[in-house]
Amino acid sequence: MVSSQPLLHRVAEKDRASVPFMLDGEPAAALEGDTVLTAILTHRAQLRRNEFSHEPRAGFCLMGACQDCWVMTATGERLRSCATFIQAGMQLTTGGAA
Repeated sequence: MVSSQPLLHRVAEKDRASVPFMLDGEPAAALEGDTVLTAILTHRAQLRRNEFSHEPRAGFCLMGACQDCWVMTATGERLRSCATFIQAGMQLTTGGAA
């Protein structure tokens, strides 16, 4: 069973500007300078499910090489979430990460 609690929790540094975005059709907020991966994992326990094994995934290499962190924009563009900074108004789809 996958936890519904976010994987990442902010501990001390919280004074950057808030950046609103949409995550699978739901409003969410990140902090300026966050990667898309960080933004998502501060709201969820996983990024997505593996398309073959259906196991939960949360990124792997964190440098844009392994392609484990792909997410889609509302326009159908694929982004490497670990190497893309969050921007206000982004509409992201994870493929049902829950």
